[in-house]
Amino acid sequence: MKANKKKPNPIDVHVGNRIRLRRTMLSMSQEKLGEALGITFQQIQKYEKGTNRVGASRLQNISSVLNVPVSFFFEDAPGEQPIEQSGMSEANSSNYVVDFLSSSEGLQLNRAFIKIEDPKVRRKIIDLTKALASSNEASDD
Repeated sequence: MKANKKKPNPIDVHVGNRIRLRRTMLSMSQEKLGEALGITFQQIQKYEKGTNRVGASRLQNISSVLNVPVSFFFEDAPGEQPIEQSGMSEANSSNYVVDFLSSSEGLQLNRAFIKIEDPKVRRKIIDLTKALASSNEASDD
């Protein structure tokens, strides 16, 4: 039994989180992704946790199956400096978007919202959400 278990590299964890994010956005199971890559779902789990490092050729295959550029997996990686400083911390980081889309509610809301074709209805939903959020902030004070 090893008492000195090595922690995964933060970049490997980040890449794994991005793989899981994109896979869940596509409603794809670990098993389906594994089948497409010719590996087991357990290997996908290890990639997603960051316990196993994803090699370059495998990452290229994953990006192809998940229909995103390889760069998607490195967006907002630890230690990455934003190219443009706008002064707004929320605008400098999309971590809140990743957190939102990683949640069950965020995925459900995103999928439902995308199905709404009328831009006026979409705008009303955004306005309603903003109003609910600001009324919630006011009640917190």
